[in-house]
Amino acid sequence: MKATQFIALSALLLAMAWQQCSYAQTTNPPDMIFVKGGQFKMGCASCGGDEIPVHNVHLSDFYIGKYEVTVAQYRAYCKATGHAMPSDPPPSWYEEHEKAIKWQWNDTYPIVNVTYYDAKAYCKWLSETTGEKYDLPTEAQWEYAARGGQQSKNYTYAGSNNIDDVAWYDETTGEKGLKQVGRLKPNELGIYDMSGNAWEWCLDFYGKYPSNNQRDPQGPSKGDFRIIRGGSWYYVDDMARVTGRDGPKPTFTNYNYGFRVVKNKK
Repeated sequence: MKATQFIALSALLLAMAWQQCSYAQTTNPPDMIFVKGGQFKMGCASCGGDEIPVHNVHLSDFYIGKYEVTVAQYRAYCKATGHAMPSDPPPSWYEEHEKAIKWQWNDTYPIVNVTYYDAKAYCKWLSETTGEKYDLPTEAQWEYAARGGQQSKNYTYAGSNNIDDVAWYDETTGEKGLKQVGRLKPNELGIYDMSGNAWEWCLDFYGKYPSNNQRDPQGPSKGDFRIIRGGSWYYVDDMARVTGRDGPKPTFTNYNYGFRVVKNKK
């Protein structure tokens, strides 16, 4: 085969693969990655704050979204249920985010500006339409998957110690806005964007870590705040660590907050 023919064929195959990838990111149900359960140490001893004490957690098998839930996937839910799509940023938002470009709800970008309850409602609809049980990941499931599960190489970020390989954060986005899901390297399990792009709602109430061993934990039994994980396009690199955590009110949202789903193995 001539070099020019080889190059043309390679370009065609790459384009076809990218088209299939983009299509998968816009249809329901979302693409899922199987995560073999196991034991890991949750938290970060050297980080302190709300990331200690480090404690042993054992998780059962589960599936987690390969990508963050996209605009197209969330729009399909809105059309089916009559739920409103998130609003565009108001003029005051652009004054506070002076580098941001004009907002667009691109199909293959993560859905953002959703509350915890919006994310839960999408999971409920997805469960009803598929007959399978979808939900938000527990905080332990999220961290275990971000670390790479049983294939973990103990990276600082989800898939690398070099954040630029795997995460869209303030320095790589220029604080201009979100990026299409799946453009950077995946982590050890083939999961994309668990560091950066959009903060991701988790199931748990926000609270202090326990010190004892845990099995399939779901966090505190009550609280005023819910967990978000992973950092975002507007936040600094430290927020994108696999152990970093924050806890806003579940009714609060902004143009950094999105989510991905899990499905427990039958």
